[in-house]
Formats: sequence, C-alpha cells, structure tokens
Amino acid sequence: MKKCKAVLIVLVLLTLLVPTVLFAAGEKEEAAAPVAAKPFRIGIFVPGVVAGSPLYEQLVEGTEKAVHENPNATVKVVEGGFNQGEWQEKVTSMAASLEYDLIITSNPALPFILAEVAKSFPQQKFINVDAFYEGHPQIATYLYNQVEQAYFMGYLGGLVTKSKMSGANADLKLGMVVAQQYPALDKMMRPGYEMGAKAVDPNITIDFRVIGNWYDANKAADLTNSMIDAGADVVLSICGGANQGTIKAAKERGKYVLFFDSNEYKLAPGTILGCGVLYQTKLVYEVVTAAIKGQVEYGKAKVVDTRAGYVDFISDDPLYIQHVPADIRAEMDKMIKKIKSGELVLQVPKL
Repeated sequence: MKKCKAVLIVLVLLTLLVPTVLFAAGEKEEAAAPVAAKPFRIGIFVPGVVAGSPLYEQLVEGTEKAVHENPNATVKVVEGGFNQGEWQEKVTSMAASLEYDLIITSNPALPFILAEVAKSFPQQKFINVDAFYEGHPQIATYLYNQVEQAYFMGYLGGLVTKSKMSGANADLKLGMVVAQQYPALDKMMRPGYEMGAKAVDPNITIDFRVIGNWYDANKAADLTNSMIDAGADVVLSICGGANQGTIKAAKERGKYVLFFDSNEYKLAPGTILGCGVLYQTKLVYEVVTAAIKGQVEYGKAKVVDTRAGYVDFISDDPLYIQHVPADIRAEMDKMIKKIKSGELVLQVPKL
C-alpha cells in the first residue's frame, strides 16, 4: 500500500512539473527567435532624369541591388529634372517628409545643396557619390579619380589624331564639348584630358566648348560641327542627354567621339572609339549596403580610382578591337598598365 502511495505521489509531481518544463522551454525558444531588423528607408534624388543618363541609371541599379539583398530596406526614386534651380526645393521636400533614413544622390554640385538642406533637418543623412565634400557630420561623399578617366580619353585622342585613320587630319587638334563647368570638370577632367593628349604629342591642342545644360542635343551638334570645322577630328563628349548631338554630328562628318562614364560603343560603332567608365553600380551597391548596416562614416570624403577598380577604360569590347588599329590599342594597353600598376600616378587636386 505504501508502495502504491509513493508511485501516486511521483505521478502527481511529474504532472505538476511537465507544464513548468514546457513553459520554460517555450520561453527559451521565444528568446532565441531573431529580432527583425529596423526598417531602413532610402530616397534616391536624381538631379535630372534616369533614362539616358548612365551614371543615374547605375545609381538606381546599385541601390536597388543593395535593397534587394536587405529585406528591411526600401527605396524610392525622385527625379529632380533638368532645372537646377528646383533641385534644392525638391531635396528639401524629401527631407521634410521625414520619409527617409538616407537620401543618396550623384552629382558634383549636390553637396552644397545638401549642406543647406541639412541646416533645417539635422537628423537627415546624405550620401553623394561622384562628389567631394568633407567635414559635415550628415554627409558622406565618394569622388572618382576622373583625372585618370580623362587621361585615358586624351591619350587615345592623341594617338588617333596623329594616326593615318580615315577621319584623322594633320591639325593635331582635339575637341571637348561639355554640358556645364563645375569644379570636378575644371580641375580634373579638362586637365586630365589635356595631359593625356600632350603625353602623346605636346603640340596637340584642345578646342573646349560648353553647351550650358545637359539636354540640348541640337546645340551639342552645332558645337561639334564648329570644332570639326576648326580642325578637330576627335571629340570628347561629357553632355548627358546631349551626347546624342555630338555623336550624330561626328558620324555625319566622318570624325570620332570619346565617351565618358559608361560603355556605349554600340551606340555608334566606328564613331565612338573609346569609352572611359566609372563603375558606379559597384560603388553605390557597396556604399548603400554599408549604410544599411550602419557602417558609413559621415563627415568623410573618399577618393576611388583605377587601382581600386572603380575607374577604367573599356579595351576588351569587340567594337573597340574592330575599329581601333592594333598599334593604337597596344599603346593604350601600355599606358593603362602603368596606371593600374602605380607606375603612373595622377593625383586628384583639391576641389
């Protein structure tokens, strides 16, 4: 009888203990569940329009790739249009909405606008790729070494204008048509282009023209024709949407174009002879991923270059190989190798 009572007591105790054990196990399992990452909202401000602008297309592409890999992140694109007078108002509107943890953009003129907007919205964070601005606790910038990029273009232009190619003449003159003047262009691109050309022959001269905006293809064509009339046989075009005018004029006249920022040989095979590129998709993806993880150093300005893999010249495209003579390609390869190895160093000036 005593034995039966003992068994009964044990069973009662077990009955009382099982819910406690299960509850404790449930508590432990609940504590181990992963905590959802805090939402991270990104606004892309495009100072212009996305379509037809290689760097802005890459800005969106790189951001969207980072967002796709981080489920807590979201992105919205705001196009600012071509009227620069409206850009500050539109960035202000984005910040005032309190909708974004980060506003990212890409334009050398934007840091000054961002700094103004930041005065009214001290919690808003900004990232500007393709710009240099340091010391502001809300802004991080990343500048490409476009001295190198423009040097590629000038060196190729110099080799072509001295060649016996069908469109080359004896004038040793290159053209450069740009949308607008701004510090990065005046201090990096224009000097880099000239340095590259004169490294081939110090007697080469540069005919420099300014459109006044990023969209007027007709004016770009007029300026290109004027440069060709004055003896230029190769034209570097940095005009955004207006590039089409430069390409059209050069093609009609049997001359050559050098293209900035993306691989566009296919737009006009045999007319576009060289493409100096910026790998903005790669940079933006890395920067946005770091921002989502809280790893961006605001207040810092970083320079990225050819050796780091963000600036390059496209020398393996079949259309480049088809239309540029082998001896010119060989000389280009030698020069590019010098930059990538560090034998030739092209410093970024203070902007």
